[in-house]
Amino acid sequence: MRVALTAAFILAGLAPAAAVPTQDPTGTWLTGDGRAKVRIDRCGPGAANICGKVVWAKTATNEDGSPRTDFKNPDPKKRSRPVVGLTLLDNLKPEETKFSGEIYNADEGKMYQVSLERESSSELSVSGCLLKVLCGSQTWTRVPDVNQQASAQPEPVPAVKAAPKAPKAAPAKPAVVPAE
Repeated sequence: MRVALTAAFILAGLAPAAAVPTQDPTGTWLTGDGRAKVRIDRCGPGAANICGKVVWAKTATNEDGSPRTDFKNPDPKKRSRPVVGLTLLDNLKPEETKFSGEIYNADEGKMYQVSLERESSSELSVSGCLLKVLCGSQTWTRVPDVNQQASAQPEPVPAVKAAPKAPKAAPAKPAVVPAE
């Protein structure tokens, strides 16, 4: 009987939905230390999971002007990848009020267990652990969804064209005074 009711609910579309966090973490977030902005979007099957990549870095280039890369990655083939555009969060899965999975730390070239949970409309709690014993957390702050890296570069000032000069007025003709 119980199996029949469950099947009936599923067919009727009345089965309880999978646990989906109450507050969606999609958007662009400034990390707690202010060194990067991470864009979080939906991904995975049915867009149920979340993924995140670096869209801005405070130090996006090296001293020589070349892009800063993922040079501490344990995979030598990945060490030349630019940090801007690097995926840090890949397919975090929903669990009750948060998303859980792994986060990549490019500064160390290591993966950590992580959970993300919205604290408010402008704050995201990011908690991570290495081997379930070394744990830490920080709060990320929502920022506008614009290409922050491009706007960090000074924009060229457009040349100002001088307004066309007004044509010179013809010299006034001397008034002819009738002779008396």
